[in-house]
Amino acid sequence: MKLSKLLIANRGEVSIRIARAAGALGVPTVSIYSEDDVNSRHRLATDSSIPLKGRGVKSYLNQEEILSIAVREGCDSIHPGYGFLSENPGFAKRCEDSKIEFVGPDPKALEILGDKLKAVLLAESLGVPTLPGLRKIIDLKEAKEFHSKNGIFLLKAIAGGGGRGIRIINSVEELETKFKSCSEEALHSFGNPNLYAEKYLPIARHVEVQILGDGSGKIIHFWDRDCSLQRKNQKLLEIAPSPFLDPKIREKIISYSLQMSSHLLYRSLGTFEFLISPESEIYFIESNPRLQVEHTITEEITGVDLVEAQLEIASGKSLQEIGLEQKNLEFPKGYAIQIRINSETWDQKGEIIPSSGKIKVFEPSSGPGIRVDSSAYSGYEVGPNFDSLLAKLIVHSKHSEFSKLIHSAYRALSEFRIEGIKTNLPLLLNVFKRKELGTYSIWTKFIEEKISELLTSSQAEHKKYNFDTAAEDKLGNYKMKEDIPEGMISFHSPMAGSLMEIYSKEGEPIRKGEKIALLSSMKMEHLLHSEITGIIERILIEPGKVVSEGETLVWIRPEDLEHSSLSHFEEIDPNKIRPDLKEVLDRLLLNEDVSRSQAVSKRHKRGQRTARENVADLCDPGSFVEYGSLAIAAQRRRRSLEELIKLSPADGLIAGLGTVNGELFDAHLARVSVLAYDYTVFMGTQGAMNHKKTDRFLEMVESQKLPLVFFTEGGGGRPGEVDVPAVAGLDLHTFRKYAGLKGKSLRIAIAAGRCFAGNAALFGASDIRIATEDSNIGMGGPVMVKGGGLGNFSAEEIGPAEVQTKNGVIDILVKNEEEAVFTAKKALSYFQGNIKKFEYKDQKILRTLIPENRLRSYEIRSIISSLADTDSVLEFKKDFAKGIVTSLIRIEGRALGLIANNPAHLGGAIDAEGAEKASEFAEFCDLNKLPILFLCDTPGFMVGPEVEKKGLVRKAAKLFEAGASLQVPVFTIVLRKGYGLGAMAMAAGSFHSPVFTISWPTGEFGAMGIEGEIRTGYQKELAEIKDWKERQILFERLVSEAYERGKAINMASYLEIDAVIDPAESRKWILRGYDSCI
Repeated sequence: MKLSKLLIANRGEVSIRIARAAGALGVPTVSIYSEDDVNSRHRLATDSSIPLKGRGVKSYLNQEEILSIAVREGCDSIHPGYGFLSENPGFAKRCEDSKIEFVGPDPKALEILGDKLKAVLLAESLGVPTLPGLRKIIDLKEAKEFHSKNGIFLLKAIAGGGGRGIRIINSVEELETKFKSCSEEALHSFGNPNLYAEKYLPIARHVEVQILGDGSGKIIHFWDRDCSLQRKNQKLLEIAPSPFLDPKIREKIISYSLQMSSHLLYRSLGTFEFLISPESEIYFIESNPRLQVEHTITEEITGVDLVEAQLEIASGKSLQEIGLEQKNLEFPKGYAIQIRINSETWDQKGEIIPSSGKIKVFEPSSGPGIRVDSSAYSGYEVGPNFDSLLAKLIVHSKHSEFSKLIHSAYRALSEFRIEGIKTNLPLLLNVFKRKELGTYSIWTKFIEEKISELLTSSQAEHKKYNFDTAAEDKLGNYKMKEDIPEGMISFHSPMAGSLMEIYSKEGEPIRKGEKIALLSSMKMEHLLHSEITGIIERILIEPGKVVSEGETLVWIRPEDLEHSSLSHFEEIDPNKIRPDLKEVLDRLLLNEDVSRSQAVSKRHKRGQRTARENVADLCDPGSFVEYGSLAIAAQRRRRSLEELIKLSPADGLIAGLGTVNGELFDAHLARVSVLAYDYTVFMGTQGAMNHKKTDRFLEMVESQKLPLVFFTEGGGGRPGEVDVPAVAGLDLHTFRKYAGLKGKSLRIAIAAGRCFAGNAALFGASDIRIATEDSNIGMGGPVMVKGGGLGNFSAEEIGPAEVQTKNGVIDILVKNEEEAVFTAKKALSYFQGNIKKFEYKDQKILRTLIPENRLRSYEIRSIISSLADTDSVLEFKKDFAKGIVTSLIRIEGRALGLIANNPAHLGGAIDAEGAEKASEFAEFCDLNKLPILFLCDTPGFMVGPEVEKKGLVRKAAKLFEAGASLQVPVFTIVLRKGYGLGAMAMAAGSFHSPVFTISWPTGEFGAMGIEGEIRTGYQKELAEIKDWKERQILFERLVSEAYERGKAINMASYLEIDAVIDPAESRKWILRGYDSCI
């Protein structure tokens, strides 16, 4: 079938290129142009030209309008060029359905190769090597996880090409911004915002293979091109064939390209792109199933008009019918290079600055071996809405020496003359002066890494082949050339762009600071304000025109208008609430308790506070800022938006930052993060948005190393979240992220009322667990218990506070939420720093608290409260493992963790639960950088058949492991008994492990308890004495002798402990040890 009429769905130089090829084949052509392309030369290159609605890129992406034009104009084919719709399988399918020939691959091939992710998967299925990466469309969270595992990586758009939609991710801090900009750029350029992740190869060559297929499975190649010289992932110079490329590599990449394209029965032009590492490793990265910008250099070295060939294949001819055979395409003898001349400059930071305005002079190079593809001309206005490509300079050398091509190309580039707008010609000329180009020691990031050198090179180094234009004729130098009437002042455009609106009329007054014009530049609208007060004398530019930087917009006659009436001047009222702000404020107000009187009333009737009341009580006044407050439940498919806003404010989770104890500590030390489930929202359950908010917030908490207070009341997972495509939701990260904060951020949890399932899991994973007397905490609530066939129970019967306190789940039991918040603030303070104001008891009282009778028990908590600063003791797990006391205390304002034996329980012996309690607390202190004080009074580990049933061996060993792993300073004071392994455990595994191990005068020591030692060591001697009284006298004598040997004074004389001290000196020792280590 012969093409009867072709619509070219593109613009600029490629549209002209296609029109020429179609004309050579006798095919009539139709071009299209947007409102801001009315002066583009491509509309004159075709037989007819039709305007599009709208401006910029979006116009050329309007499938509906383009197809409508094709049908109306009687076109039987559409050539998409490159970019825009060229890789859109949906558009190709619509053409097919409309009986219009899409000049390109069929929709199936486009579906695969136009999607970079699918193309990579195809390559892998055929054994073609690829870079490691995530083989799916990713979101921001998945991108962060990929970075955490792989480090620097490449974020890529799945669609399109031309270097757009690509970002190098160096750090997690820049990820969110780059993810958004990359996705937006992909959407703007190709209509598809989806991204995927791939390993970044910092040093590599970029080489591609040009192929052509006729749909039968027969494919031919036109050799390769090197595209390594790039800027911001967009090609700048391309060379064919690739200079100094290992023939074995060339053979492999051609083979891979033919393998992939023939597998798809590919039809039309296509390119397969590869990265080549310095170690000669090959990686397929993407395919471009379309005409390439750099097709020109392949045409030069092969002598084949690729666009004509593409059109003939589209008309149904085979490769053989158009006279193309692989055997006739011998390896070229010379080289060709394409240089992209762009309307852009670079700043010193290496950022690209697009330029726009009117071209005053456009004189392309010419001569043998030189070709220029461009739609620019003298007088053409370059706008800000399209790609910056002005011209493609193509130079062909038939010499086999690469240096000959570089010389010819440099000369041609030097002869190219463009005036009126800024271009990258100076940069390109400097690239050609680099020695690396001659040897082609080039990689993809060469230009960006050498940019400072390339920008600072002097243009005087380059020979000039053109006369300069007189200064007064140069476009853009408006301030010098314009003839301003006397008494007038010019108002200039501060940047290039499109003038959208002039707000004043000629003859109207304008005051300094008043808006004067609206300018569109770099996809942003910029309000321009007058710098003087006066009268608008003349408006020089009409709205809709493109203006250059520095171009005069209006003339203003300065005039004193302070006493004039300027009714049109807009006075600014800082107290005015704009509609957009009012909408936000009204919505946020709906979250507050004042707007939820019914829910608040129910809460108060049960004697409980609202989540917001708890957060307000916790944080210093005015310090709390909330994250994610506009979230609602993921139930929009079953409830209206208005209903969800009312039922699920913040989706039942309050999250934010604030300060706590700001009156005691500076702002940095007082900072805190807060999470609070709101029981008035679906009973505090965890919804989809709720989880998303939690995960986002926990990432921030971890990165900033913030302490976290978590109000965990709630019923676990929430059913009915119909907006989320999930089966079980077991892939969320909340619980892993929260558990992962261990040792990184202090986590304090508060449970009040019902705390079941997922909420309980978070409570249990916390470092400090505070609960009210009315709390019930369990891994499953009544519904789950019943659902499991385990019976009917009320919520009050599952995990009541009494049970969870005795088994160690609850660290601190309090009366109500008010006391819970007070306790949380106190607990947090130990980790915020030292306090300056403190009091303590007369330390001589410590001399009296150990009974003189060594067999008499005493109250260890009396010693602790007397030793520590007044009201500074916060005890953990008081009703669990009563033989061990664990507390946070202060000594002269300095915070410590304290572990003490309780002689009132089992004589201070360490049982299984006690060992577990001590080891967990020691680990907690160590992870949170809190020094530990041990108060030792133990006969050792508890022994006997019953205690072994509770796993004492395992738990005792854990206590030794905990001691051995401690990184914080440890101090041990022996109050009385220090026997055996138990005493060693109270000194981190050895009396010589702590910073000091000291004893009060009441201290007594031994490898085991004295009485047990005598009965075991003197069993035979005691058994030989038949008289009980005599046997008892011997026993008591031996005990007395052993006691004397084990007295603290004797122990110290052997240097097994560091000192025996007056109990009243205990605080002094602790302070010296603490200050020596911290």
